[in-house]
Amino acid sequence: MTEYNEDCFLSLSGIQHFEFCRRQWALIHIEQQWEENIRTIEDEILHKNAHDGYLAEKRGDVIISRGMAIFSKTLGVNGVCDIVEFYKDDKGIELFGRDGKYIVFPVEYKRGEPKESDADVLQLTAQAMCLEDMLCCKITEGALFYGETRRRLKIIFDNSLRQRVKDIFSEMHEMYDRRYTPKVKLSKS
Repeated sequence: MTEYNEDCFLSLSGIQHFEFCRRQWALIHIEQQWEENIRTIEDEILHKNAHDGYLAEKRGDVIISRGMAIFSKTLGVNGVCDIVEFYKDDKGIELFGRDGKYIVFPVEYKRGEPKESDADVLQLTAQAMCLEDMLCCKITEGALFYGETRRRLKIIFDNSLRQRVKDIFSEMHEMYDRRYTPKVKLSKS
């Protein structure tokens, strides 16, 4: 199994751009071309609220961590989870400084509504895989929260999703290492 050095880590959130459009991802992450617009600003506001405080709060038997930094040497990525919820459960893991055991449940916030593509699902799955590497546990599910619908969509992390995440990050590393930006594909109109 390959392990990446921290100097080679890619941005975890880039998986969403990459799945949507490899050229867009390359322009943003390789060529550093990025321009703010109303959508990116609205997204920033939503995430700022999700990350507010960069601390943990406790609600009954649930610990809620906001803005948790994550990474995976096996995927070669790092990023930030909007929310990670830890549910007290005897089948879970021990957390430093906490009594009992907890099940880990990541929640990613998105501005709009559920998409037809799997881009958001892949990003959440990648977050779960990073948390698994960091916390030495298995995470079976998480949720996407959409600002437009104000609802959570539960996601099950199956082997197929996990393999897609690995394959996509492998391709991203290959393109990044080569500094390759795909050409524009002209379509017939």
